Amino acid sequence: MSQYDSFVRDRLPPADQQPEFHLLDYPERLNAAAELLKGGAPDDLAVVNSHGRWTYAELDSFSGRIARLLVEEEDLIPGNRVLLRGPNSYTMFAAWLGILKAGGVVVATMPLLRPGEIATVITRAEISHAIVDSRFIGDFREAVDQAHFVKSIVKFDGDYGNGELERRTADFNPLPPVDTGRDDPALVAFTSGTTGVPKGCIHFHRDILAPCDTFAATHFRMAPGDVVMTSAPIAFTFGLGATLQFPLRFGAATATLEQPSPPAMLEAIAKFGVSHLGTAPTAYKAMLASPALDGALKSLRACLSAGEHLPEAIWHSWKDRTGISIVDGIGATEMMHIFISESGDAIRPGSTGRAVPGYVATVLDEAGEPLAEGIGRLAIKGPTGCRYLDDPRQRDYVQHGWNITGDTYRKDADGYFWYVARSDDMIVSSGYNIGAPEVENALLAHPTVAECAVIGVPCPERGQKVKAFIVLAGFAEPSDELAQKLKDFVKDEIAPYKYPREIEFVDALPKTATGKLRRVELRNAS
Repeated sequence: MSQYDSFVRDRLPPADQQPEFHLLDYPERLNAAAELLKGGAPDDLAVVNSHGRWTYAELDSFSGRIARLLVEEEDLIPGNRVLLRGPNSYTMFAAWLGILKAGGVVVATMPLLRPGEIATVITRAEISHAIVDSRFIGDFREAVDQAHFVKSIVKFDGDYGNGELERRTADFNPLPPVDTGRDDPALVAFTSGTTGVPKGCIHFHRDILAPCDTFAATHFRMAPGDVVMTSAPIAFTFGLGATLQFPLRFGAATATLEQPSPPAMLEAIAKFGVSHLGTAPTAYKAMLASPALDGALKSLRACLSAGEHLPEAIWHSWKDRTGISIVDGIGATEMMHIFISESGDAIRPGSTGRAVPGYVATVLDEAGEPLAEGIGRLAIKGPTGCRYLDDPRQRDYVQHGWNITGDTYRKDADGYFWYVARSDDMIVSSGYNIGAPEVENALLAHPTVAECAVIGVPCPERGQKVKAFIVLAGFAEPSDELAQKLKDFVKDEIAPYKYPREIEFVDALPKTATGKLRRVELRNAS
């Protein structure tokens, strides 16, 4: 490469702060997009949705033409960060692959993010280019006005085929994939941290292939002719793996759905012959109550749950109703995908499973020592691991070579892991990670709120729901009307799924002698 933007590489954690890796054997020169597209034959189905059907050859060609546009007309050089914004679609997938083919670093964002949240991502990653679904361009332009980094914006028109991206690439010849190394940065995936400041997780080209060749190859197997669908956008690495990486790696197809509610998923499963489904436990529970599930079961053979703990009752109800054993798993954006899981007859309902082949898992005691069995902090080593983008929190996540996920687990004598609780203040609701301080900061921006505290409380539908305890300013009076106004206010400030579903007005918040909030008292009282 004659030119290379080393921004991401320069911001990798120091070697002594990185985890111990148990690497898989990949060639030294490797472009993950090119490798993924080798999974299917040219005429095999790659993507299907309500707008059409596209083969591997078409996806390969379109992504190559997008790569040429980026390099030859938008002046992208390898290492530049390219932001993607939009719901899952054929065009979105082609753009993701095209960025990697061009040597760029993908930074995908959830469609639900608000301008301030997008601006933070732009600033943290110093985004130079963006490919944005035209239906989401308004919030994005507001974010660009705040951040001032983006120099190139190309719009596309969902899968309607009439956008700027589609027109400008129509007559191009595909660009051959840029010669990239297995240890070149390919992806910066942002998480919602407990402080509200997102952490960028750097993954190399080899890291994109690793979940396919570990978790998917052993616990979520697929082959040409299979059709996969998930509810998660590819901005979540769970969604990226199950929706894009796994099907391409093994020659299967993906059915995309822009608004994946349980009823819409059941309809799409029946319409597109979906064989593999990945979604959150709350969605499985909702689908159990629908008569449309019978039609979906004509093709459905494999189910995956992630994003939050899978309750044993839901596992048994789904198994009894469908005959399908849901594969549970825990993953992390820092680890790229799932590292503890189990499948088939080895599943023990209620347990997350055992370490995925290629990974080592344990629990650590208070001194940081591994326990043969017992309760402690979950710790992982494997072919993927945490590399935060220029973030001091690297020292918290990686300790003595272990990736410390922030979860408390019980490990039994057979090596199975049983979820106990989150070790921090993260709320997991319907598969979404929500940082309590971020919601608190949004509430505090309202003039009637003097103080507030946010926790997660049990919820049958969502696993957890966001509850806010609010001390009002002297001029304000508690009421149902004000509670609704505060909920709406939060929806406008941050992604709508983060708003407090329950608000309790209180006279004071419990605090320590030093003035620190005692969330534990709020949890115990709820």
